[in-house]
Amino acid sequence: MSKDENKFVYDDTPLKDEDLLLQGFYQQVSSYGDEVYLTQPGMPNEGVVDYSFNEIYDQAVRMAAHIKGNVTEGSKIAIISKNCAHFFACELAIWMSGCTTVALFPNQSAGATKYVLEHSEPQLLFIGKLDDVAWTELKTGIPSALPTITFPLSPEVEGAKKWEDVVKDTDPICESVKDAPTRLADDDAIIVYTSGSTGQPKGVLHTFHSLSAPAKGIGNFLSATRKDRVLSYLPIAHVMDRLLSEFLSFRTGMRVYFAESLSTFKDDLTRCRPTLFVSVPRLWLKFQAGVHSKFSPKTLGRLLAIPLISTIIKRKILKVLGLDSVRFAGSGSAPIPPEILGWYRKLGLELLEGYGMSENFCYSHSSYPGKAKAGFIGQPFPGTECKLSEESEILVKSPGMMKGYFKEPDMTAEVVTEDGFLKTGDKGFIDEDGCLKIIGRVKEIFKTSKGKYVAPAPIENIINNDPNVEFSLCGGLGQVKPMVVVQLAEHIRVDDSTKSKITAEFEELFKKVNGSVEEHERIAFIAVTKETWTIEKELLTPTMKLKRGAIEKLYADNLDSWYSKKEKVIWEE
Repeated sequence: MSKDENKFVYDDTPLKDEDLLLQGFYQQVSSYGDEVYLTQPGMPNEGVVDYSFNEIYDQAVRMAAHIKGNVTEGSKIAIISKNCAHFFACELAIWMSGCTTVALFPNQSAGATKYVLEHSEPQLLFIGKLDDVAWTELKTGIPSALPTITFPLSPEVEGAKKWEDVVKDTDPICESVKDAPTRLADDDAIIVYTSGSTGQPKGVLHTFHSLSAPAKGIGNFLSATRKDRVLSYLPIAHVMDRLLSEFLSFRTGMRVYFAESLSTFKDDLTRCRPTLFVSVPRLWLKFQAGVHSKFSPKTLGRLLAIPLISTIIKRKILKVLGLDSVRFAGSGSAPIPPEILGWYRKLGLELLEGYGMSENFCYSHSSYPGKAKAGFIGQPFPGTECKLSEESEILVKSPGMMKGYFKEPDMTAEVVTEDGFLKTGDKGFIDEDGCLKIIGRVKEIFKTSKGKYVAPAPIENIINNDPNVEFSLCGGLGQVKPMVVVQLAEHIRVDDSTKSKITAEFEELFKKVNGSVEEHERIAFIAVTKETWTIEKELLTPTMKLKRGAIEKLYADNLDSWYSKKEKVIWEE
């Protein structure tokens, strides 16, 4: 498909000075100054607070002066915080001071916190919005000698300076926005630590070029403007929300709202009424489950088949979900079942899948409006190239390509080909239109005792579409057949009256899976775990991905017993 046909044009000329993110933010300050930029709920004694471009700029230039006066230029500066307005201001301040940001997940373990801080060697740490339970865990991984500054929404930290006090007592780093410090395209900007699903987190080092090029490309792809609204709630220490809320707003000036908590998410979404909304499959499934709790699938299908009533019902459902203003809806991070895509399409919301990695800052592939294919992730973004290796591994060359893994040149060389393509670790297929299908992770594909290879992702994709399931893992290395272990959905409470009903529903799911896959991929059973897979138990990453090795080890001693039962559904005792 040509660029003209898909109507999205990527300007692949060298980035101009104003295309770089820091300079782009200065343009927004100059253009929109006193207009509202960020909306932060949950502020102590204030509730919901709106910050203008000028207010965020003023706090950033003052904090930048403090940083510059207390650390070596070019140093790493760490942030541990949930998404909040002060994260944006802090990142700007770090960049203005000539330093590099290292953001840590706000829900990771003490061990992971300790590793990242030791590996990145920051000279200063900012602590922001955190849950009490998470703070109790991760604070034990923070070196006591590391200088610390807390955001207004931070827990109490002994010996730390307060953001508001530093800003109040510090003069700006420059006299006006025209004199504000700038950064070069090749300067180091951020280090993103991967969530560590297969071992220790890797520090993905990005320059201002490899951040600004994706922001420019995505901005063009979405036709994003100052009039757009977005809710920032996905982990901002990772790449997806960082790009789609923070960096895209630096470039376009669009308004950003923040989510206060899980319990207030619906209110936060309603307050924002986003025009751009991207989420992960688990949330799209939960939205659907919420609708089905009000309308059974059969009833909803009947109502949607009546033309006049259908229009009213669609509008009402999207409004209740807070999605009635969405002009672009996306899903990423993991495969989403085609049935879910079709369900949202019936509501008038074309849900499009995207694909990207920390290493290319999410600038890789997307489905295009009106051209999505079920089961395919989409086509390369303009300016991006994709091909397959002889082993069908997906190789991508992107304007968002990382500088490399921090302190790991050998590891970097392992994942980048001689001609500059990133080895994604995903196995795929490309059709005649250039659409990409992801078959599974190369290292996750396993062989049964019959010598047949099984990719777990397509099987888990079917399982995860079931409302009874929160997570699933397909395994069976060296066994006669693959098997699946599932964790029940959060809302399900098992007792004598519900267990038989759920068992019957899982038996139907068993039939559905085995009727949808090749013979050698048919599963032996579905095992329902009594364990809750959590980040704290180190069974999930901070981005809620499975730590397969840890989960498989957890159930290794059960496998012989489970396989010998020859039952379709097994409940862990």
